[in-house]
Amino acid sequence: QVQLVESGGGLVQPGGSLRLSCAASGIIFSIYTMVWYRRTPGKQRELVATITNRGSTNYADSVKGRFTISRDNAKNTVYLQMNSLKPEDTAVYYCHAFTYWGQGTQVTVSS
Repeated sequence: QVQLVESGGGLVQPGGSLRLSCAASGIIFSIYTMVWYRRTPGKQRELVATITNRGSTNYADSVKGRFTISRDNAKNTVYLQMNSLKPEDTAVYYCHAFTYWGQGTQVTVSS
């Protein structure tokens, strides 16, 4: 059974930081490109960042320079370090691999 379990979301003030984690099980984690998406109510799902099995990364323009995606294949985990957070980063963040999705973790940026 494949599981992607996100954690690390929460409430943070503008300018603050959070690190999201996504722990995978039931898949050969090291071969998959891992992706973080986010969704805000009333808006389409947005691709935030990707990391290939070789470690190549790509980011949405809206988060470049502020977010960093990384992976630890030994721990079957992908991370999203989010710095200089803005209110517009408020969303549910989802981890994705192949056809699999996590349940999402809420990030709220507010003073």
